[in-house]
Amino acid sequence: MQLSELELIRREKLTQLRNLGINPYPADLFPVNHTSKTIKENFSEGKNVVIAGRLMSRRIQGKASFAELQDSEGRIQVYFNRDEICTNEDKTQYNEIYKKLLDIGDFIGIEGELFTTQVGEKTVMVKKFTLLSKALKPLPQPRVDADGNVHDAFTDPEQRYRQRYADLVVNPHVKEVFVKRTKLFNAMRTFFNERGYFEVETPILQPIPGGAAAKPFITHHNSLDIPLYMRIANELYLKRLIVGGFDGVYEFSKNFRNEGMDRTHNPEFTAMEIYVAYKDYNWMMDFCEQLLEYCATEVNGTTKATFGEHTVDFKAPYPRVTMAEAIKNFTGFDITGKSEDELRTAAKEMGVAVDNSMGKGKLIDEMFGEKCEGNYIQPTFITDYPKEMSPLCKEHRDNPELTERFELMVCGKEIANAYSELNDPIDQRERFEAQLKLADRGDDEAMFIDNDFIRALEYGMPPTSGMGIGMDRLIMFLTNNPSIQEVLFFPQMKPERKAISLTEDEKAVFTLLKENSPIELNTLKEESGLSNKKWDKTIKGLTKNKLAKVEKTNDGLIVGLN
Repeated sequence: MQLSELELIRREKLTQLRNLGINPYPADLFPVNHTSKTIKENFSEGKNVVIAGRLMSRRIQGKASFAELQDSEGRIQVYFNRDEICTNEDKTQYNEIYKKLLDIGDFIGIEGELFTTQVGEKTVMVKKFTLLSKALKPLPQPRVDADGNVHDAFTDPEQRYRQRYADLVVNPHVKEVFVKRTKLFNAMRTFFNERGYFEVETPILQPIPGGAAAKPFITHHNSLDIPLYMRIANELYLKRLIVGGFDGVYEFSKNFRNEGMDRTHNPEFTAMEIYVAYKDYNWMMDFCEQLLEYCATEVNGTTKATFGEHTVDFKAPYPRVTMAEAIKNFTGFDITGKSEDELRTAAKEMGVAVDNSMGKGKLIDEMFGEKCEGNYIQPTFITDYPKEMSPLCKEHRDNPELTERFELMVCGKEIANAYSELNDPIDQRERFEAQLKLADRGDDEAMFIDNDFIRALEYGMPPTSGMGIGMDRLIMFLTNNPSIQEVLFFPQMKPERKAISLTEDEKAVFTLLKENSPIELNTLKEESGLSNKKWDKTIKGLTKNKLAKVEKTNDGLIVGLN
């Protein structure tokens, strides 16, 4: 492991601390009785306090120093005075330990007394301090110059997501997103619990991946010697519980889908699903409106939320538009009663990408997603989906070609999906078999047949409505974050590239390449000024480390960045 100069210096300080008999990582409890927030809210001159946190800044001026301590609630100014800390002749605690051996980022515990500075800053006068944990790596802290300009801010998204621990320390606003995320979960639980619904847990490892059209992750159970699938949805298990006699159940579930990653999709995500007996999708629309109005207010103190250039209002009621109306409104094409061939032809004429594996449901879904979805900014229910799109949903009571289903669209994205649940076991088997035919045509998102679920329905399931909400996407809208990675503590990332050690010649050529890529090989060689032997070794090193590539073109050999 190659260490930077600053990391080496910190390790030297670690050794010096131990030589002084100081354990840089003590196991003892530290008796904290205040936080930065409680000190400010209940400030009393001369009051004794015990606090702990991370040293974030300091200004040493001889035998005195002002510093900032950061804890879970914010920052507080602390004042170190040599004579207050070292009351006898031995000044080691201040002169050596504080001034020379502590660093920004170290955790310290402080016992002190409150006072107000001449400029009115509430401050802790340090009487005693204890090193609680020595930081061996410098924080990626921004610098602010005399004009107030910020330099070296820790803003690179990949680094922030990969090192979320550092991101939370140096970018305090990030923590507020996750505080609001927890408020959202708590608000939703409260809303459900007050109405008598029961929170449950269902399996993550499943013998059949059901409840959604998605590509699953597959694993293997060694003892049973069977394949298992990571949960793509918890719907079928929750409906089994309705069969078993619960009137209302819900679950916050971790779901896994082996599909692409982008700004709104992560392979591991959190969904909430709720199922309530003796209800239908019309009742669930009313329930959904009330739920989201309540949650928005609990999280932000208002029903309104800013998302990009839009102000979204979650106050009920929301408009209700059928799928057929939406497509006709934005394309002029009426999907009602159309055959698969007619839908495919229409989709192609609209410029929607289609293939032969797509049935009627997938074709309609692609049309809506491409031509309609992005137009719905304010919360809007899209209702009455074609039967082919909804294999777990009850047939519409007035039109056998449709189902009683809605999706809630916000800012062009779906955040809720709900049904009047299909409870006819014979119809359910036929729907599963239709999905099997789509799988035979190459649709890798088609549903499996779950015979145990059909058996459960055969025992009888009361009329039920169910709804799923994408929790990650909902909190994105409530916190004005366009990327799902911003609302996940640890989003999935590509493997981190290992640091590559380059020779001085390789560094020089790589710098030239970054400034001029792509460039003709002989030109780059001339600009490098290297001998033939050194050039050959250098270009081989850069291509071996996959930093550069050499390609043969009609114009000769061209070198480019990899």
